[in-house]
Amino acid sequence: MSAPSSSSSAAAPMRTLALRKNEDRRLSAGHLWIFSNEVDVAKTPLTGFAPGECARVESSQGRPLGSAYVNPAALIAGRVYCQDATRLLDAELLRARLGEALRLREALFPAPYYRLVFGEADMLPGLVVDRFGPVLAVQIGTAGMERLRAEIVDALTELLAPEGILLKNDLPGRELEGLARGVELAAGVAPDEAEIEENGCRFVFPLAGGQKTGWFYDMRETRAMAASLSAGRAVLDVFSYAGGLGIACAKAGATRAVCLDASGVALSYAAKSAALSGVAERVELLEADAFAGLKELRGQGQRFGLVSVDPPAFVKRRKDLEKGLAAYRTANRLALELVEDGGFLVACSCSQHVGRDDLRKLLAGAARDAGVRLTIVRQCHQAADHPIHPAMPETEYLKGFLCRVSRPGRGL
Repeated sequence: MSAPSSSSSAAAPMRTLALRKNEDRRLSAGHLWIFSNEVDVAKTPLTGFAPGECARVESSQGRPLGSAYVNPAALIAGRVYCQDATRLLDAELLRARLGEALRLREALFPAPYYRLVFGEADMLPGLVVDRFGPVLAVQIGTAGMERLRAEIVDALTELLAPEGILLKNDLPGRELEGLARGVELAAGVAPDEAEIEENGCRFVFPLAGGQKTGWFYDMRETRAMAASLSAGRAVLDVFSYAGGLGIACAKAGATRAVCLDASGVALSYAAKSAALSGVAERVELLEADAFAGLKELRGQGQRFGLVSVDPPAFVKRRKDLEKGLAAYRTANRLALELVEDGGFLVACSCSQHVGRDDLRKLLAGAARDAGVRLTIVRQCHQAADHPIHPAMPETEYLKGFLCRVSRPGRGL
């Protein structure tokens, strides 16, 4: 069920959301989330707020902490969007924040292919916008942003004059906010496929039917790093989706690039992108479950100079951590068995609950299991269009390592 429009609350003064004693320290340090058990519900009952309603946030002593929008039905009951405790989240503030986000991306990237808005890091919690040239893919994840749906579309139209704006609101998190899931055209026209430029390549991918917003800009810099090492090497891109890493490596001089993914649709787009980028003759497609595909390649005795393992989030909830870490370890062990002596492994995780140290430790275990020696030579991070809020470790979700793989002989 969608929340009411923002106009219903804009005329009324904001009510107060009071925190319990000693629950203001995280917000005072700059964090933006308020959990339901941190609210003094005796003083300010959560049930008194409409989903997405803006509120003045105060400590138990009455000290103002900022403005937040509230959802009484969600675990994250409040999301701070401004340090000014009297400021409504309205069209004016939205336009200002979008303009600031655009200026940052234009300073970082020469072409209009990037994540324009990354939620809390751009002080627009609950909003994600990806720019694919003339088309925008928008994800609204919270009741607070849902109230501003029309204003978001209007502000993006005013700012960028796109040919189309597609609302990719099929993310599971909307259900936790009491919102319906779906994909719909909000403005203009949107093609079934989008096309972008990245790392000297042309990529095409499904827009309405693609994963997440359609493309994973967060791996852009890691793909470029892998490409810089790939000349003269055979490359294996595991969990390849539409072939972003494998094709970039082929363009950079890899002798062959195998894209391994369970989705035949994703691989069909990898084939289209390989042709667009002029490397179709060096890109091979392997449709299989990643674990089964890795075992198949091992059984064939194949070796690669660079293998990338970038799986979907194996740990979606903290209670799944142990099982998810075991899956990461197995995937990377199977990958290491395919890396030639002196080759490289790119190992990444986008699971928020998996820390960088967790990943380092499981890689050490995977190396022991595979009987190889690893040397970490570089750390991988999400790309610059996914900025990090310094007080919110949750915004630094992508982590990875570039590792050199050695196969020591007897006594070495």
